[in-house]
Amino acid sequence: MLERHELETFLTLAEELHFGRTAARLRVTTGRISHVVKKLERRVGAPLFARTSRVVQLTPIGRQLAADLVPLVAGIDDAVRRAVEAGRGVTGRLRVAFLGEWTAPTLLKAVALFSQRHPECQVEVREAQLFNSRQSLLDGSVDVLMAAYPFDGMACGPALLEERRLLAVAAGHPLAREESVRLETLGDHPVVQYPAVTSAEFKRDRTPGRTPSGRPVPKGPAGNTFSEMLTLVAMGRGVLPVGEHTRRYYPRPDVAYVPIRDAPPIRRGLIWRESNATARVHEFVRAATDANAA
Repeated sequence: MLERHELETFLTLAEELHFGRTAARLRVTTGRISHVVKKLERRVGAPLFARTSRVVQLTPIGRQLAADLVPLVAGIDDAVRRAVEAGRGVTGRLRVAFLGEWTAPTLLKAVALFSQRHPECQVEVREAQLFNSRQSLLDGSVDVLMAAYPFDGMACGPALLEERRLLAVAAGHPLAREESVRLETLGDHPVVQYPAVTSAEFKRDRTPGRTPSGRPVPKGPAGNTFSEMLTLVAMGRGVLPVGEHTRRYYPRPDVAYVPIRDAPPIRRGLIWRESNATARVHEFVRAATDANAA
């Protein structure tokens, strides 16, 4: 097992590739850095750095060791941070976001109850877009996202909203006169696509590649935002399966919404990155569940 100071020394030098800068960052002498590195190399049985009077470079073994250690150290840091936060209680700042205007009221009910229970924790609310919802969770700019399931690669809480599916079509489209349609209808018309960065599992659920009978579904153009996707529908460039709330929040004279009678409901709830499962996040999920069960 490596000591904590050995891990810090090795990974800092692997990043800086300079003994002086590494020593300055760790607030030790360059001699101390050299001593720790030599000790590690003896333990490994091979050089980790190629050193000259002017250049420091990672050897292939050193490069592989650094690649293996970085995620492990990050995981340890996250675990310690979560433990510290749990010990301190729910304080600090929580950044939450909603994807789709119709999810905002549900999210705000959760914010109200969470703030009542944990007044020392500041909650920031923002709107996410299709093109940046996943990235906002990955880069940590958002802690919890209110969005539709499924959302692969993320942790999720209980469903807070459920709605039936409709098919958005241009107002002059032949399907606009139908009382309802079946999922098999998707095989007869191009389907407007979500942005490439959207969750793959979500896209398979919302805009499937095949109909229930196995026929391929023609792909229409993609939009960057939901409004842009509906505009493509209005232009006659394709149809789009949506949730029932779309009819209320996006009433457009150039778009008609037709129920899909054999489609399962759309479920929405809270989503977060598993490695960011802090006490704040867990308490917010609990508040959201309680607030929307009342």
